[in-house]
Amino acid sequence: MFRTATRMAGHRITALIAVACAVLGGAALVTATGVLAESGLRSRLPAGRLAGADVVIAADQEFRAPGELPTALVERRRIPSRLVGELAGLPGVTAAVGDISFPAALLDSRGRVVAAGDPRVAGHGWSSTRLAGTAGAHVDGSAPAGAGEVAVDRATAAAAGIAKGDSVRVVVDGRPAAPYRVSALIGAPGAQDRATRGVYFADPTAARLSGRDGADDTGRTGRADDTGRAGVAGGADVSGAAPGSGGADSAGGARAGTVDLVGLRTEPGAEGRVAAEVRARLAGTGLLTVTGADRGDTAEPGAGASRSLLVLLAGSLSGIVLLITGFVTASALAVSIAGQRRDLALMRAVGATPGQIRRLAAAQSTVVAAVAVVPGAGLGYLLAGQFRRLLADRGVVPPGLPLTFSPLPALAAVLLLGLTVQVSARCSAWRTSRMPATEAVAESRSEPRDPSRARTRAGIVVVVAATAMSALPLFSRTLVGATATSVAGIVGAIGLALAGPALVRGIGGAAARATRSGSSAPTWLATANLRAYALRNAGIVSTLAMAVVFVLTYTFTQTTVLAATDRDTRAGTLAEQRLTAPGLGGLPTGTLAAVRRTPGVSAAAPVGTTTVVWQYRQFGDTVSEPGSATILTPDASDVLDLDVRAGALDRLTGATVAVSDEAARTRSAGVGRRISLVLGDGTRTEATVVAVYERGLGFGPVVLSGDLAAGHTTTRLDQSLLVRTDGTRAAGQHLAAFAASRPGLVLAPAEPPSTGGLRDAPPEVWINLVTIVVLLVYLLLSIANKLVAATAQRRTELAALRLNGTTPRQIRAMMRREAAMTAATALVTALLLSAPPLALLGQGFLGRPWPAGPAWLLPGLAALVTVTAFVTVELPTRRTLRTPPV
Repeated sequence: MFRTATRMAGHRITALIAVACAVLGGAALVTATGVLAESGLRSRLPAGRLAGADVVIAADQEFRAPGELPTALVERRRIPSRLVGELAGLPGVTAAVGDISFPAALLDSRGRVVAAGDPRVAGHGWSSTRLAGTAGAHVDGSAPAGAGEVAVDRATAAAAGIAKGDSVRVVVDGRPAAPYRVSALIGAPGAQDRATRGVYFADPTAARLSGRDGADDTGRTGRADDTGRAGVAGGADVSGAAPGSGGADSAGGARAGTVDLVGLRTEPGAEGRVAAEVRARLAGTGLLTVTGADRGDTAEPGAGASRSLLVLLAGSLSGIVLLITGFVTASALAVSIAGQRRDLALMRAVGATPGQIRRLAAAQSTVVAAVAVVPGAGLGYLLAGQFRRLLADRGVVPPGLPLTFSPLPALAAVLLLGLTVQVSARCSAWRTSRMPATEAVAESRSEPRDPSRARTRAGIVVVVAATAMSALPLFSRTLVGATATSVAGIVGAIGLALAGPALVRGIGGAAARATRSGSSAPTWLATANLRAYALRNAGIVSTLAMAVVFVLTYTFTQTTVLAATDRDTRAGTLAEQRLTAPGLGGLPTGTLAAVRRTPGVSAAAPVGTTTVVWQYRQFGDTVSEPGSATILTPDASDVLDLDVRAGALDRLTGATVAVSDEAARTRSAGVGRRISLVLGDGTRTEATVVAVYERGLGFGPVVLSGDLAAGHTTTRLDQSLLVRTDGTRAAGQHLAAFAASRPGLVLAPAEPPSTGGLRDAPPEVWINLVTIVVLLVYLLLSIANKLVAATAQRRTELAALRLNGTTPRQIRAMMRREAAMTAATALVTALLLSAPPLALLGQGFLGRPWPAGPAWLLPGLAALVTVTAFVTVELPTRRTLRTPPV
C-alpha cells in the first residue's frame, strides 16, 4: 500500500504541492502557538539582581482559583521583615538580606530626570547589592554612609553625567529632590548590567525613606496632596502583617515592618538542605521558597502577568489557527483526491475494496504531510521568536523573558496535522470508494449532477447558527460579545463551504441563462464550466471567501471595539489636562494641593489603575474573573463623567466600589450589594457597590475607591492627575508653568488627539492585527497553490477544447472569465456573510449598523483576491497551452 501510494504521489506533484504547502504553513502556525503557550507556562526570567542569592523567600504573586489558570498579581506583595533575622540563624546560611524597593530617580545638572531602570522600584538598600552575585561585586568606591550618600549603577551615572564623589539630586518616594553624594559606582566598567540598575542608600536610610521602619507613618495615605512623610521598615525586626491581610493603608502601616523579599546565601552544597528547612518553617504561611531558575520571577511581579498573557494569547489564537489550518488542509486534499478519481475508480474496477481505496488516499496524503511537517515545525519555532520580539518591542512582555523551546509543540503539530490529513483524505475518497466500480469509472471524468442535499442543508444550518451567534454584541457590550463577531464570520465561512456546491451551481445556472444569447464563446464556456464543475469551484470560492470574511470580521472587530472604547473615554473625560510623572515612579507628594491652588484650575482629582479578581456566583459555581480596575476618589465626578445610572461617585470612600451596568446586570451587583474582590496584591476583601455607571467599556467593569486600594499597590504615589480648568488661555499657561517648574512632571491633554485609524491602537490590538496578517498570508498562499493545482489538472479538458477548434486565445479568455466569476462569487458571498455580524457589532457598540475601521480594507481585499485568482489561473494555463494538445 505504501509503495503504491508513493508511486501515485509521484504522478500528482502539482496537486500534492498544494497539500504540502497547506501542511507546512499549518505546522508552522500550530508550532508557534504551542511555543507561546509552553513559554507562558514554563518560561522564567533570568535571576538578574538575585543571581547571588541561593534561596529566595517571597510572597506568591499568583492567585489560584480551583479549576482555573493562575492569575498574576502585578502589585508587590510584602513579607514580614522579622524573617530576615529568623532565617539568618539557620545552619548553612552565610547571609540573609531583606530586599526593599521604592521609587527613586536621579536629576542631571539640567534638572532632567534620569531613571535607573523602572523608577517605581529603583531605590534599594545597600545590602541588596549582596544579592546580585558577581554583578554586584564590581564596586568603585565605598558603601553609602549616613543619610547623605548614595551608590549608583554605572549606566545610570553615565546617563546623568556624574562620577564618584559628585553631588547629585535624587527624588525619592515622592519627596522633593534632595542632594546626595555619590559614594560608589556599581557594575562592571562598560557593562549595561540590568542586575545592578538602581539607586542604593544606606540600609537605615532606605528603611526610613521607603517607610519600612514605621517611624513616620502618621498622616500619609499615598494621596498626592498629603504632606506627611511615611516609611515602612526595610530592616527593622518588627511584626508585619502577613501577606494578603486586608485593611487600608491609611497611614502606610501595611508597609511597616516588611520587606519585598528575603535572599539567603548559603555554604557550598547547602542550598538544597537550607531550602528544605525554610519550606518546612514557612509551611502554611503562603510564602514561597524558590531556588534556581524561579528566582527571577520573584524580582519582577509583572513577570507572572506577562506569562499569563502569553497563555491567553496562545489560547485565543489556537482555536482560529486550528480551524483555518484544518479547513485549508482539507480543501487542498479535496482538490488532490479529486484529480485522482479516475485512478481510484480503476482500482475499484480491478478489485480494490472501499477500505483499501480510503487507506491508499490517506497513505498518499500522509507521505506528503510527513515531508512538509518537519520544515513547517522548524519554521514555527522561528515564527514564535518573531512574535516574542514583537511583544517585547510593544512592552507587553519583559525583554528578558525567554521563550521555552521543547519538542512538545512540534509533536503537537505532527499529531494534529496527521489527524487532519487522515480524516480529510478519507472523507475526500469516501464517495469514490463506496460507489460501484462501473459507476465510479463513469463518473471519474465528471462531477455528480446534483450536489448532496444533506451537505447543503448542513451548510445552511451552520450559516443560520453563525448569524444567530453574531447577535451577542446587542446583549453584551464587552470584549466577549465582540469576539462572537469574528467567530461567527469564520463559522459562517465553514457553512458556505458545505453549501458551496449548490450555491455555485445555482450561480452558474443563473449566469448561463443570462448569457444564453449574444454571449461570446469564452463567456459561454466559462459559465458552463462554473455550473458543471460546481464541487471543484465551490472549494476555491469558499476558501477565498474565508480569507475575506476572516480579515474583515477580525479587523473590524478590533477597530470597532477600539472606537467604542475611545468614544466612552472621550465622552466621560471632563478634564482637559493630565499630569503624570513617569520618570519618578509617581506624582510627588503635594502635587494635588499645588495644582488646585494654580490660577484657573476648576477641579483636579487623582486617577490610577490596578488589577482585581472579581469572584461571583454563576450557575451554582464560583467564577473568578481578572481584569483592570480604575482607582478614583470621591471628587472624581468633577473631572470624569462615567454616566452614572444609580448611586453616586461621591460615595467612593472606605471599602466601596462602583461597577458598570453590564457587570451589575450579569453578576447581580446593584447598588447596595456586597461583592468579593481579590486586590492587586492578593488581598481578599468585600466591598459595597455605591454606584452603577454606563461607560464600562472605556473605564472598565469596576472602580475602586482610593481608600480601598491604598496600601495594596506597589507604590503609594498617585499615577496621574486629571485637571479641569476654566478654559482660558491663561489657565493653560499657569498649569504649563507649574509642570515646567517641577522636575519630572509631564503635562499632556487628558485625551490625546486621535490620529485616526489604527495608530491609536494599544499593543494587544497590534498583536491581533499581526496575527491576522500572518494567517492571511497563509490563506492566500494556500489558495494560490490550490488554484494552480486545480488549473493544472485540467490539461485533458483544455487539450480536448483545442482539438475541437478552440484557439489558445479563446481558452485564455475563458479561464480569465472563470477567474473573474470565481473572485466575484467569493467576494459577494463573503460580504453577505460578513454584513450581518458587522452590522450587529456596530449597532451594539456604536449605535449604528456599520462598524468602525479603515475604509480601504474592503477594496484592498477585493483587489488582492482578484489578483490572486487571475495570476494563479493565468500562469498554469499559459504553461499548459505550450504543450501540444495531442
